[in-house]
Amino acid sequence: MRRRAVGTVQRSPLTAAALGAAGLLLVGCTAAGQAGEGSGSGKDGDEAVKVGLVYSRTGLLAAYGKQYRDGFMAGLDHATKGTGKAGGHPVEVTEQDDAGDPGKAVSAAKNLIGKGYKVLAGTTDSGVALQMAPLAAQNKVLYVNGPAATDAVTGINDYTFRSGRQSYQDILTAGTMLGNPEGKKVTVLAQDSTFGQANVAAVKAVLGAQGAKVGSVLAPPSATDLTPFARQVKAGGPDLVFVAWAGATAPALWTALDQQGVLNAGKVVTGLAGTASYPVFGAAGAKVSFLAHYFPGAGGNNAVEKAMLAGVEKAGGTPDLFSTDGFTAAQMVVRAIEEGSATDTAAMVKALEGWSFDGVKGRQQIRAEDHALVQPMFVAKLNGKGASAKPELVSTQPMDAVAPPSKPSAG
Repeated sequence: MRRRAVGTVQRSPLTAAALGAAGLLLVGCTAAGQAGEGSGSGKDGDEAVKVGLVYSRTGLLAAYGKQYRDGFMAGLDHATKGTGKAGGHPVEVTEQDDAGDPGKAVSAAKNLIGKGYKVLAGTTDSGVALQMAPLAAQNKVLYVNGPAATDAVTGINDYTFRSGRQSYQDILTAGTMLGNPEGKKVTVLAQDSTFGQANVAAVKAVLGAQGAKVGSVLAPPSATDLTPFARQVKAGGPDLVFVAWAGATAPALWTALDQQGVLNAGKVVTGLAGTASYPVFGAAGAKVSFLAHYFPGAGGNNAVEKAMLAGVEKAGGTPDLFSTDGFTAAQMVVRAIEEGSATDTAAMVKALEGWSFDGVKGRQQIRAEDHALVQPMFVAKLNGKGASAKPELVSTQPMDAVAPPSKPSAG
């Protein structure tokens, strides 16, 4: 598939830094069946389009997986106007639990591809995404990544798209809160995982290129006693601590940081996680600056956001951090079928490249050359503590101001 030429996307000054790509883990797979005629030809009638939803239904990131899944179902209902059909084709969704294990995800994906599935979506974990993306390219199936934020997914191949944000967008948003980083000492506190390492690389690429001295403290993902790592951060005397953390150990982390005085020693910036995490901060929440991918209400209650909130709640779910990723993925899948094809992946890809649309967060665009999802990002503060803690929007960063640098696909 030949990459098409595209226009230039405006970027903030921070995007001048180039982010080094993480290593890619390639896996083999069984060849899928050949594509048939596109839906526009009328030759495939009303045959169902089968979509494989591979995500963390269980495991450390199960809560995030549920948010994504609930958002996807609400988005599918909204995008199909309640019919469950796209371009006249019923959309059938098969859910597969990868439990955050790349091996399980690849096995599930191979099984679906072998059964003729041309569309895969999901992926909560960045390590899983880096194995799913090459699999999609090898089999020429559309893969719409979910909450997995590693920058290495952007531009990885022609068949992989994002439905959420990536680490670079987080860092650019944090950069709007930091002022001039020249000569400042920045410490990234993260887990020693694909996600954590991607955040370290992003902070070095963005703030390091602006003159900051960037170091890191990385904890094993299995660590439960996080006090030693909090002490290590404090001993370094940073001007800024950038915390990139995911999973069930977050409460222990913030407790350790507060007890060791890290939150009083300098500016601490982190991503705003799901609603279940708000009480974790307690009174310390007022000491933290939050970059926010999404929280209910951040989109200004636009029409699409209202539809997502209502759809998730109607189905018995609770709208949260990654509900928007699932909703957006469903919008993309329906677009790919209606404007592309029910069976021809190349046509699906063409239908998505360059598409601008109204999403939960506001106006968004799929950048044609590398399939990054250019989108608004938010800055927030946390008011109250315990069960009453709620985020308040401080500012909205326009999508072009926090657009990651372009990484054209090699094919």
